[in-house]
Amino acid sequence: MKIEKNPRKFIAEDLKINAWEDIKTYFDNLLNRELNTKGDFEKWLEDRSELDAVLEEDMAWRYIRMSIDTTNEEFSSAYNSFVTKIQPELAPLDDQLNRKLVDCPFKDAFNNDEAYKIYFRATEVQLNLFREENVAIEAELNEKAQQYGAISAAQSIEHNGEKLTMQKAAQLLKEQDENLRKEVFEKIAARRREDTEKLDVLYTELIQKRHVLAVNAGFESFVDYKFQALGRFDYTKEDCFAFHNAIKTLIVPIVKEIQQKRLVLLGKDKFKPWDAEVDPEGKAPLKPFQTGKEMLEGTIGVFEKIDPYFADCLRTMDEMGHLDLDSKTGKAPGGYNYPLYEIGVPFIFMNAVGAQRDLVTMVHEGGHAVHSFLSRDLKLTGFKNLPSEVAELASMSMEMLTMNYWDAFYPNEDDLKRAKREQLEDILKILPWIAQIDAFQHWIYTNVNHSVAERHVFWQQLSKDFGTGLTDWTGFEDQIATSWQRQLHLFEVPFYYIEYGIAQLGALGVWKNSITNFEQAVIDYKEALKLGYTKSIPEIYATANVKFDFSENYLKELADFIQMELGKY
Repeated sequence: MKIEKNPRKFIAEDLKINAWEDIKTYFDNLLNRELNTKGDFEKWLEDRSELDAVLEEDMAWRYIRMSIDTTNEEFSSAYNSFVTKIQPELAPLDDQLNRKLVDCPFKDAFNNDEAYKIYFRATEVQLNLFREENVAIEAELNEKAQQYGAISAAQSIEHNGEKLTMQKAAQLLKEQDENLRKEVFEKIAARRREDTEKLDVLYTELIQKRHVLAVNAGFESFVDYKFQALGRFDYTKEDCFAFHNAIKTLIVPIVKEIQQKRLVLLGKDKFKPWDAEVDPEGKAPLKPFQTGKEMLEGTIGVFEKIDPYFADCLRTMDEMGHLDLDSKTGKAPGGYNYPLYEIGVPFIFMNAVGAQRDLVTMVHEGGHAVHSFLSRDLKLTGFKNLPSEVAELASMSMEMLTMNYWDAFYPNEDDLKRAKREQLEDILKILPWIAQIDAFQHWIYTNVNHSVAERHVFWQQLSKDFGTGLTDWTGFEDQIATSWQRQLHLFEVPFYYIEYGIAQLGALGVWKNSITNFEQAVIDYKEALKLGYTKSIPEIYATANVKFDFSENYLKELADFIQMELGKY
């Protein structure tokens, strides 16, 4: 598809942001502009939306370049300059613009438009949370959070004379040779130990500063502050706790049953830490592709069969250079789809090494990308700024919808069944981890003065609550105590994680619908994604023809469904 950036109507086309002074004039214009009619107010909203899109895209590119090459000091400096020098100047003026918006009498003329009501509600939340004294703290938090990526990206091991990223090293844990797996696991553990204290210190600093941020804004804890900041209007902390308990009650026993069957096949009483990823039937690791290019071509082919529009989205991103897929030294860990609100074509970043997990990541981020395309023409940037529960519904549903066409990667029927079985088992395995991470964060931020030792002990207790107890960690107890350090979200985007669990249930609903009527399920999915954030979360889920529900009853219904489907593989 041909994508052209909409011509700017307010911001100069040749704007280069090197310092705060380069954009100050636009804020002055918006702050000083008289709003005498509804038309004036509407034009003001559009101009502010354009400014938001330009600024967010500028920062996005700085983050993308830095995460692709964490060793590049120029990229790191450009990003840190934005978050430490430009953003602190933006914050108080953003607050003044929010006040002008909320106080404008013409705002009431939009009361019958739900999209604007949702946008104005988010603005009022920002207004209520803003404190001048938090500007410098937020800048410091943004800068500190990025240290995690640099620390993780620097981790690698030497094996057979070759330097391997942690992602590539982890692939060797799928090999059948147990001596090889043990050797590689020990090297990975040793390398992680080098950064354990560093990451503990960093996390302690982040916790303390986030707590001060919350107290300054009038909250007892960062938990309550973050629930407001994330716009969690449709569920409560108590709903999260109920979800944790439902996972322990319903999902953990299913995972334990799956693992017990694996142990029988392995001929062991208990797993060793290096047994977690190996195929219990003695089969080689699934290898759906060799290179990122091959993965992309295969994914485009899969998307084409679901909906040609989806394939066009990926082709367009490829043509525009909005993809960086292969794992390499110096690259930050993880994967993401970064929305670019002005051009409307996002960027996908990931660390592919040829594994089945990479295929899942690719279609997951592809779902986010399709979401960006489908919502790119919404009128205001605020309408495209998605809550995570909606964003992850798009990506996780795409994982499930593509399963019918994974034969593009697995022409062998046995491999195809293995891949599908792994996907369903991984869903069951990830739900306890999601609940554990969320429970961990609730404890962390309501016990801010805990010691590092207490943190490790509490995490170990959670690991017992949400684990199966079938792995012998003798000699590697410290790896259990600090396994949370591998979760990027804890450092960079606190409390953004339970959304994966909520959305996973929604995605299972989309998949369930697709088994009955695939074409209609895709139509409903697309209609939901087109909404961006112009409807409430429950309404968006309803448009996709699924429930916004993560109660124990609904969880049981979906768990039974997964178990039934697993029986086919």
